[in-house]
Amino acid sequence: MALMTNKAKLKIADDVKLRDEITRDVNLLSQIDLTKWAVSCAKRTLPMLEEEFPKENSIVEGLKVIELWQEGTASVTEVREAGLRVHELARKCHSKTAKTAARALGHAISVGHMREHAMVATDYVILALGLAFSDDMDKITLERRWQLKELRNCLK
Repeated sequence: MALMTNKAKLKIADDVKLRDEITRDVNLLSQIDLTKWAVSCAKRTLPMLEEEFPKENSIVEGLKVIELWQEGTASVTEVREAGLRVHELARKCHSKTAKTAARALGHAISVGHMREHAMVATDYVILALGLAFSDDMDKITLERRWQLKELRNCLK
C-alpha cells in the first residue's frame, strides 16, 4: 500500500496541523473504509453542487456505483468511469463553489480506483468551504476536525 504524502496538491487556506494528522491516519484505513470516509466528507458539499444541478444523474449514479463497489458488485473500471462522469459535471458548473464540490465528489468516488484520491477529495471540500465562506479559518478548522473525527470512527 502506497502511503499518502502530506503535501496538498491544491492551493488552499487550511489547518495544516489537522490535515497532517488526517494524512497520517488515512494510511491506517482499508480502501473500502477510506472510500466510505472520503464520500462522507464530500457529501457535506453536495448542497453547493445541487444548487446548480439538483437530482443530477451522474451524482446519484456515482454514489450508487461506489456503494456497489464497497459491496463487491461493481468493478474498479465502473468506479473510475463514475468518478469521471462527476468530473465532467464539474466542467459544466457555473460557480466555482459548485465546480469544487463536484471535484470533491468525483475524487471521493475515485478512491475505489486509487487511494490517493482521498486526500484530494477532502482538500476540495476545504476549498469549497473557503470559496463559500471567504477562507473563514474557523469554518475550515471545524471541517478538518469533523473529518478527523469521522476518520477515527472508521478506525474503530
